[in-house]
Amino acid sequence: MQGTGLVLEGGGMRGLYTAGVLDYFMEHDLYFPYVIGVSAGACNAMSYLSRQKGRNRVVNLDFVRHPDYISYRNLLLKKKSLFGMDLIFDDIPNKHVPFDFETFYQAQEQLVIGTTDVTTGQPIYYNSKEHEEHIMTILRSSSSIPFMSPPVSYNEQMLVDGGVSDPIPIRKAQWDGHRRNVIILTQNVGYRKKKPKWNWLAKQLYKKLPGLMPVLLERYKTYNETLAYIEQLERKQEVFVIRPLQKLKVSRTERNPYKLAALYEQGVEDAALLHNRLESWLYTL
Repeated sequence: MQGTGLVLEGGGMRGLYTAGVLDYFMEHDLYFPYVIGVSAGACNAMSYLSRQKGRNRVVNLDFVRHPDYISYRNLLLKKKSLFGMDLIFDDIPNKHVPFDFETFYQAQEQLVIGTTDVTTGQPIYYNSKEHEEHIMTILRSSSSIPFMSPPVSYNEQMLVDGGVSDPIPIRKAQWDGHRRNVIILTQNVGYRKKKPKWNWLAKQLYKKLPGLMPVLLERYKTYNETLAYIEQLERKQEVFVIRPLQKLKVSRTERNPYKLAALYEQGVEDAALLHNRLESWLYTL
């Protein structure tokens, strides 16, 4: 398995699927030397590499009804963010569901987190080993979805959701030397993004960020092209893709705990169903 990467898509609350898959991996002591993720994918990777099985499930399900977790009150009246970013990236990991920073820092695996520079619209990647003291700020920036959260300042740059510029960072994994990769997606096979209806809103809100504007408007094309590329690699058996085997409609801002719990369990079940095939692929060159 040496040299094999793990690539994690974002997707907001659809990340519960990834959480289920990664918990199954942890249960079977399956860890990859290189992990790259954006947004919810990067968040899930943190608990995976800190060996905290079940933590992502607890964080999302136990707090989804918390008034500061997902709330239009947050967006419109309080901190201009649909998600309670202080709660998610400060209070929860430090107080409510403690994150094991020590184990994470001692882990041999490297984590790369993708973000997007609002000035240029280009992806910027951060290796956790090189930015340990600021890992939560980087994670927060990677999860700052345009329209739903304000940009985050780090290293003299303003950053937003890594999924804007590089929604499924397979090419970055390849660029970093990982020829074979396991990819966890949060949409069913055959899914394609449609052209957004809110282009007018993007032009209004981000008119002072000409570098970010075209990336936002063309994101659906970037996403669909990336999926087509992944499917091409899949046919050549250069990647192993895990995606929802059953269609379950869950939005990125889903607040129904029953739907979210079902999505998590689906991730666990799909990983179990694919386990033997994955093992065979991993150890067959």
